Amino acid sequence: MKPQRTLRNPVTLRGVGLHTGKDVTMVLKPSEPDSGIVFVRTDIPGAPRLPLLQQHAEKRDRQSAVRLGDAEVGTVEHLAAALYACGVHNAVIDIDGAEVPAMDGSAIAFVDAIREAGRIDQKAERRVLKLDRNLAVVEGDSTLSAFPGDGSLRLSYTLDYSAAAPWLRPQHVAMVIDEDRFARDVAPARTFCLESEATKLREMGFGRGADTRNTLVLGKDGVQDNSFRLEDEPARHKMLDLIGDLSMLGADLEAKIVAVKTGHRANLELVTQLKDRMAAAELEGTAEASTSIDINEIMRILPHRYPFLFLDRVVSVDGAKRAVAIKNISVNEPIFQGHWPEDPVFPGVLQVEALAQLAGVLLMRKLSHTGKRAMIVAIEHVKFRQVVRPGDQLRLECETLEDRGGYAKVYGKAMVNNKVASAATLKFLLVKA
Repeated sequence: MKPQRTLRNPVTLRGVGLHTGKDVTMVLKPSEPDSGIVFVRTDIPGAPRLPLLQQHAEKRDRQSAVRLGDAEVGTVEHLAAALYACGVHNAVIDIDGAEVPAMDGSAIAFVDAIREAGRIDQKAERRVLKLDRNLAVVEGDSTLSAFPGDGSLRLSYTLDYSAAAPWLRPQHVAMVIDEDRFARDVAPARTFCLESEATKLREMGFGRGADTRNTLVLGKDGVQDNSFRLEDEPARHKMLDLIGDLSMLGADLEAKIVAVKTGHRANLELVTQLKDRMAAAELEGTAEASTSIDINEIMRILPHRYPFLFLDRVVSVDGAKRAVAIKNISVNEPIFQGHWPEDPVFPGVLQVEALAQLAGVLLMRKLSHTGKRAMIVAIEHVKFRQVVRPGDQLRLECETLEDRGGYAKVYGKAMVNNKVASAATLKFLLVKA
């Protein structure tokens, strides 16, 4: 199993946002095992934290962004690709604006910064998804397919802009992604747009920070005020975007990916399918780098007992960052004797209680919380989406958003048949038991 890694030292980057056109400073810093890649908006009161994960991704045409509440960080894909290819799994990224700096429109500045900072192994295993079945996303003449692989991440990208730029022949790039190959053959590829699109894109609010220093402009007869840095550079940049979007899976991917004329929306749709497949693998007990907890261990961690213990099994725990549990809804639940006995429905408030119990298990996994108990102090952004009835299996997922000193914040959602039944953000005080 491969260990998780973080940065050895902090490193600072400054630049202009490609779409906002605003100056931004970004500091990449080391972080704890199982904490993942987390942006911190230092320019917003409360410094909200935004994990670089699929569940927080915004599907957009010209960029990938992560959003939580009213806070967002845009154009994350180039930095995300560099972190993934360089094997950085845990990092805090302080950023004082709404968009990652464009630098020269490629990922090479991020690779250089990561290498300058150095990396260190951590005492935790990296999650891995070894794809075991075919997946596909089809949108018009664009296709994105994923197949079981050979123990590596093998990518293929085909680009065809010949209708809009006849001089630009169709391009095809294929390779196995590792750090050296990425740094040499993918990271230097710059973002691009068609000259015919430029004015319209600016009117739509895109590209306010774009110029020929960070963007290739493909005109009717060639590249404006520039030339290609790499052979098939536009296709390589599309591959760069794809890697950045795939990194939002939050795990190393072993698969063969074949992309034809795709963009961010299709990429993130595939990541959603991959995440669902990883969730299924957790339930089947085939997911790597995760730990399950049986009911006896749950009762050693939690003070709850029947009939108010709502976890049957914790199927996966990744450090103190993420946990998945199962609650089987039986018609024999005592609650149904008094709660709509003629039309039994499992109450939404008890779904939230089940999420709180899983959050408690997750937080108590951290060594610094030994001898403490998680007490709820606030429940925010509660949503109830699906009716839960006897016979349903409730899949509970919790993710730590913040954990500092005696305070923690956890996002949880309960799923039935791959649909969200309820969700909430839970805030805890950690007090002595």
